[in-house]
Amino acid sequence: MKINFISVCLLTVSFLAGCSIAPERSVTRQELYKTNVFSEFTIKDSPESVLATLNREGEVVLEGKTRLGDEYFVKILATNSGLKIRLYAK
Repeated sequence: MKINFISVCLLTVSFLAGCSIAPERSVTRQELYKTNVFSEFTIKDSPESVLATLNREGEVVLEGKTRLGDEYFVKILATNSGLKIRLYAK
């Protein structure tokens, strides 16, 4: 019973540790600008730092503010089919 518990714990930790991986191909600046994230939100991070993080980790979470003042967490995922954007209210 104790061995099963340890096995489940180790398996869970390994899944959580491997959540984000680098994309198979590098994300370009044009692909990032096609998402219109920088035109729809005020984001403090530079596009270059966002690209570097996307190409290194495969995902990035940014703090963004709309023109109306609403604040969001903007999550950008680099997938094989392109960039995916998810918004989470702050």
